[in-house]
Amino acid sequence: MTDQLKYKRVLFKVSGEALMGDGEFGIDIPTLDRIAGEIAEAQKAGAEIGLVIGGGNIFRGVAGAASGMDRGQADYMGMLATVMNALAMDGALTKAGVEARVMSALSMPQVCEPYSRGRALKHLEKGRVVLFAAGTGSPFFTTDSGAALRACEMNCDAFLKGTSVDGVYSSDPKTDKNATRYEEVTYTEVLTKNLRVMDAAAITLARDAQIPVIVFSIRNEGALLEVLKGKGRFTKVVT
Repeated sequence: MTDQLKYKRVLFKVSGEALMGDGEFGIDIPTLDRIAGEIAEAQKAGAEIGLVIGGGNIFRGVAGAASGMDRGQADYMGMLATVMNALAMDGALTKAGVEARVMSALSMPQVCEPYSRGRALKHLEKGRVVLFAAGTGSPFFTTDSGAALRACEMNCDAFLKGTSVDGVYSSDPKTDKNATRYEEVTYTEVLTKNLRVMDAAAITLARDAQIPVIVFSIRNEGALLEVLKGKGRFTKVVT
């Protein structure tokens, strides 16, 4: 079935907030299971998936720093939040019949594997979903930057960003009813127009590696597999 997929090996970035469902904090188990089911469906169709989940449903380093915390310490706390989300998703994927591995950029061998590019590539080749946790392992970098880095290292065909909106807009469509939605936009336009798809470092990494960034709504059931086939509603960021 892999011939039906436009993108076979992908890095799928899910915001931590997406795991909250309709809640205001933490993990909504039905939402977690639904996303895991979408990943299972995509894998059965032949996709090789690396997964990065943000930590904003538990703790955001930038928000902590803005409240007066030391930025480095706040970022490390945010990294730990991503590990917690990755472990939760690992359990949900196992329940959905998917073999997965959590790999952390921060060493915690009692909890999960330390990140190794070679081992991660072997996991993907064996059909396992690889959950990349703890960002880059260094403070002052976002999970988007960590995800873009892993997309480059894994030689991915695309970087998929699942959000709460169905693409890239000229401004926040939740607050601006006149916001314009883009079907396709260039990396340069994202940077010069400050479209807030992801941070500049992540966009630059994707641009330099010529990895298309595809932004879609993870709230729409079946959206992941549709995007992998090049269908559905999304915005594509390209050269």
